[in-house]
Amino acid sequence: MPTETASNNAVRLTIPAKPEYITLLRLALTGLAALRPLPEETLGDLKLAVTEAASNSVRHAYDNGDGVVEVVYELDDDRLIVEVADNGQGFVPGARDDRGDLDEGGLGIAIIQALADEFEVGNRPDGAGSRLRFVKLLSE
Repeated sequence: MPTETASNNAVRLTIPAKPEYITLLRLALTGLAALRPLPEETLGDLKLAVTEAASNSVRHAYDNGDGVVEVVYELDDDRLIVEVADNGQGFVPGARDDRGDLDEGGLGIAIIQALADEFEVGNRPDGAGSRLRFVKLLSE
């Protein structure tokens, strides 16, 4: 069951690591856009980026799909910070397949990097799982 908590300017969602729950993350962005109106193109870019980030966790973090994906949205006057984390196996950013092409998750990472103004990916600070963080600057 998804959970949601809010504190000041941050919203935290925890969803089961299953594809059908990713839509909730997109809906949360739509709700945030009601607080701080965003151009449709920017909102679309943010939805794509969070979908790619959460999809990587859903696909790669847990062998059996039992686990959760945690997403934090932090809305400030001039930026939206999005962090997607899981407690799964982790991954190697920029991994390539046998032909030297970016693997499926690597393509999602490249999409997020292209849409974001700041980007970080790696293990969680406690070493358990993965953490992806991106920032989108919001124009006035």
